Amino acid sequence: MGKKTLKIYDITVPFSENLPVWPGDPRPKVARFMNMDQGDAANVTGLEMCVHTGTHVDAPVHFVKNGSGVDQLDLNICVGLCEVVDLPDVMEITRCDVDGLDLPEGCSRLLFKTRNSQAWVNPAHTFIEDFVAFSPDGAQAIVDRGIKLVGVDYLSVQKFSDLEPTTHQILLGAGVVALEGIDLREIDAGSYMLHCLPMKIVGSDGAPARVILSRDE
Repeated sequence: MGKKTLKIYDITVPFSENLPVWPGDPRPKVARFMNMDQGDAANVTGLEMCVHTGTHVDAPVHFVKNGSGVDQLDLNICVGLCEVVDLPDVMEITRCDVDGLDLPEGCSRLLFKTRNSQAWVNPAHTFIEDFVAFSPDGAQAIVDRGIKLVGVDYLSVQKFSDLEPTTHQILLGAGVVALEGIDLREIDAGSYMLHCLPMKIVGSDGAPARVILSRDE
């Protein structure tokens, strides 16, 4: 047998001004306000963005009044063993889908690969309204199974067409960390180590994150 090596997968969407944003959110701006090509001593870049742009994490205060901010998230939840599941044919993730998953005992971090991931072939695509996300009963099933972190491969755990933020309220109200906007195109279903590190923004309802998976192969 050959020696196994640690394989690292970056599932973070490349950040740029051209990323799709939730309708109504400000577009990100990335610009150098010091530039060596213009005679400055250094290159220095400024950034303007909504914290829910690209790959990011939601904190409870996003939809829970008096909830905790992203700086209070437990990193023991954000880092550890996780399971990736592949649901290529669903239009939404329901209780039936979640209850039908054969997960390892004690699984507490769960990432969903769906048809959404193909959108990230072009990170500069126009916002997609009919992306796959959780129905309220699917979100409740996540809570009922003891999942502490759930990840989805588009910009929200909640369907765009929903009139009420019930799915967010169920997940965030139960203390589930919502990881949104990950790119799972190159990821097979199975077990991995998850490293999800959101920016530590005091009191914020969300934060951009660099997210990787790793495993011996």
